[in-house]
Amino acid sequence: MSKRNNLLIFILTIGAFGIINTEMGVIGILPYIADYFHISVSKAGWLVSLFALTVSISGPTMPLLFSGINRKTAMLLVLGIFVLGNIVSIFTSNYAIAIIARVIPAIFHPIYFSAAFTMAANSVRKEEAPKAVSKVFIGVSAGMVLGVPIASFLASTVSFQISMSFFAIVNAIVFIATLVFFPSMPVKERLSYGAQLSVLKKPITWLSIVAVILLNSAVFGVYSYLAEYLKTVTHTSGKSISLMLVIFGGANIIGNIVAGKLLTKDAIKSVISFPFALGAVYIILFLLGQFTLPMAIITLVWGILAGIGGNINQYWITSAAPEAPDFANGLFLSSVNLGTTIGTAVGGLFISELGTQYVVLVGLLSLVLSLAFIMLRNYMYTPTKQLSR
Repeated sequence: MSKRNNLLIFILTIGAFGIINTEMGVIGILPYIADYFHISVSKAGWLVSLFALTVSISGPTMPLLFSGINRKTAMLLVLGIFVLGNIVSIFTSNYAIAIIARVIPAIFHPIYFSAAFTMAANSVRKEEAPKAVSKVFIGVSAGMVLGVPIASFLASTVSFQISMSFFAIVNAIVFIATLVFFPSMPVKERLSYGAQLSVLKKPITWLSIVAVILLNSAVFGVYSYLAEYLKTVTHTSGKSISLMLVIFGGANIIGNIVAGKLLTKDAIKSVISFPFALGAVYIILFLLGQFTLPMAIITLVWGILAGIGGNINQYWITSAAPEAPDFANGLFLSSVNLGTTIGTAVGGLFISELGTQYVVLVGLLSLVLSLAFIMLRNYMYTPTKQLSR
């Protein structure tokens, strides 16, 4: 891989970090936002849920609409909108405007990611593509891991506006780097909307989408309540909870690096093994979750698997529709956001009906169902059958 390609992938990784940071970093500063706008924390939570919901709706449509536009231009447009949205968020004192300043960038969010994943995959030989894509995923993990504590630290020590400025600065740096270092990237063979949409006629696409919704539900249905679990089941202190979340996030980055290697070596085997590995972690979590040391080890292994899971999800959908990469990446973004929304909702139900310890059930249930869809796709589309299609 050339130095130039390495630089471009590095900029894409930082871009992924900046955008995910804007999406997830707010989680760490919800109490400050609630105070600032004089609203409840649950109402401030709309800044997170509306963002995710918008991404899952615009996931398939926006990359499709922008599929014929120069990639560099499209990415600069998205980054510019994020910078503007961040700046408006810093200066507004009106909550409705703050919501709009979040939802508009969320509409454009999938364009950046589908272009970034496609470009990373195209910058290397076909068999090396999962490794290149896994590097962009490191930015996604870092945005989730570092974004939340950094934003939280800045809001608690200075002000919530300063943490919003941090989001704006990261996105502005990526905007400048993209402008300076990226070559013009016109789309050479533009696929018609019809050709891209026709991947939805293939059963393999739908089997893959359902599997990915369930896999993400398995990870985030439980992870969304990790802080709550540590507090009520493991009885850890606030500081230790922050440390556990950092362990999970750091492990996530390791998982991304491992996933690139696993998927390059034997993709199908990696995908089939995943539900078994995560299922085993959840069973141990259920049995030993009340003890601090086992919980720390579980969190580390779980974090690595969650990092691998993100890469598996992206691979599973794009390998089902290789003829329309941008659209497939959009479908991937929609599926994972939908999985997060469903998993979190069902996890909340299990907690309110059975208690926090039983949130693990949403993970196990999702994994069993996802495995059924993975096996069905494998049964219907073994490589020999795929070649003859």
